[in-house]
Amino acid sequence: VDGGDLMDLFNRGRPVRVCAPMVRYSKLAFRCLVRKYDCDVCFTPMIIAADFMRSAKARDSEFTTNKTDRPLIVQFAAKDAHTLAEAACVVSPFSDGVDLNCGCPQRWAVSEGYGACLINKPELVKDMVRHVRNQIDNPNYAVSIKIRIHKDLRKTVDLCQKVEAAGVSWITVHGRTADERHQPVHYNAIKTIKDSLSIPVIANGDIKSMQDVEAVYELTGVDGVMAARGLLANPAMFAGYEETPLQCVWDWLDIAVEHGTPFTCFHHHLIYMLERISSQPERRVFNSLSSTSAVVDFLHSTYGSM
Repeated sequence: VDGGDLMDLFNRGRPVRVCAPMVRYSKLAFRCLVRKYDCDVCFTPMIIAADFMRSAKARDSEFTTNKTDRPLIVQFAAKDAHTLAEAACVVSPFSDGVDLNCGCPQRWAVSEGYGACLINKPELVKDMVRHVRNQIDNPNYAVSIKIRIHKDLRKTVDLCQKVEAAGVSWITVHGRTADERHQPVHYNAIKTIKDSLSIPVIANGDIKSMQDVEAVYELTGVDGVMAARGLLANPAMFAGYEETPLQCVWDWLDIAVEHGTPFTCFHHHLIYMLERISSQPERRVFNSLSSTSAVVDFLHSTYGSM
């Protein structure tokens, strides 16, 4: 899929379905799984651009993809335009866009000048977006940002309008401030931002089912929805399943084996996927398993085979 097709996704008359960047979790194998179940676009986990440029080892471990892993957006943490543009040039042949993280609220990120603190530096963000735009030859290559909101929403609208003028392709809005964790998402704020821009806006925060997708779409008029924990719990969510179908569990076994997914990651995904479809005693046993063969045996004996 080339970048031209990526923007066409926004013209299909339904919200684009996006898998969020998730540390440790939105890796290649999991992206393959959600793509089987109607996910339109996937993000890599957040990659620190400076580390990525500093070491070949970092590049190999942080960024793996294959021919079928498209459309793909590579998300970077960066705080200067030059480093972000350099990193974008490295990944652009293997992806459909880069996204600048302006929303990560974790203390380490903010103290390093990454993530959510960037929403208070609109001129810098604008400069970073423009720099990537200028460095990449392909005009269809997407340059996007993912933000949280300010307490004073006028600041958020101002930031968004500035980066829109700098040529950003779309903006993903997590409808919480940097201080908020499990508070309800401010969908009204997302609507205000959507109404003040002409580029696509993607809503993020607490989207756990297709009913949520519909409700958020109705409330905000956004062009896309991005899910994180909702997809971890149910990778088939975008295909309309209320809870993880067993077929999806078996698909994960196949994909994880094919990709040589390390046991801990393989197991963690299953812990999330089985949480809503298993009993407490089953979970206690399952969560303590420590080998792939034990996991496979447990699944076959508990859920029957294919």
